[in-house]
Amino acid sequence: MAVGYELKASPRDRVGKGAARALRREGLIPAVIYGDKKPALPIAIPVKETTVLLHKGGFMTHLGSIEVDGETHRVIAKDYQLDPVRDDLMHVDFLRVASGATLTVEIPVHFLNEEICPGIKRGGVLNVVRHAIEMTVPADAIPDAIEIDLANAQAGDSIHISAVALPKGCKPTITDRDFTIATIAAPAGLKEEAEEGEGEDEGNGED
Repeated sequence: MAVGYELKASPRDRVGKGAARALRREGLIPAVIYGDKKPALPIAIPVKETTVLLHKGGFMTHLGSIEVDGETHRVIAKDYQLDPVRDDLMHVDFLRVASGATLTVEIPVHFLNEEICPGIKRGGVLNVVRHAIEMTVPADAIPDAIEIDLANAQAGDSIHISAVALPKGCKPTITDRDFTIATIAAPAGLKEEAEEGEGEDEGNGED
């Protein structure tokens, strides 16, 4: 199972605000590893290295490897807390990941070929309804992104999940409707042309 990052951690014997402040003075922050039917493991991880990983992107969708006292844990970050004033990283929750497991994660949406999209070239605007899609994915094959090709998208088009080629083994958690991911909003002039055309067709039909 490939991993996107590696961290070294030490076990935490003390918990609470006082212990957390002491850790931060040493350049560490509290974290916990839980799940896979094993006891939760409180740990301390380096704040500088972890902050870099957080801002690099993909922290919540890439598998990680954390070494604690010589034992390696395969994990994925499930939650983190920031200081409400300074935005400093304060705490991270990691979920243990067993080989062959499936995970529920939010996968970012990337749009391709915006520069040649016919609808955008005619003055339309890409309106993104969902910047990420919650999906069930194989733990050992988490996609970096869901890619949507706009090369043939026209003004007025809506892009639904059913029209997207999803990576193997990946399924959206919303299954009861064909939800919209994005639309190409038509410019006002194009809308008026379309409405005038419809009006003419109706008039011809009456004759």
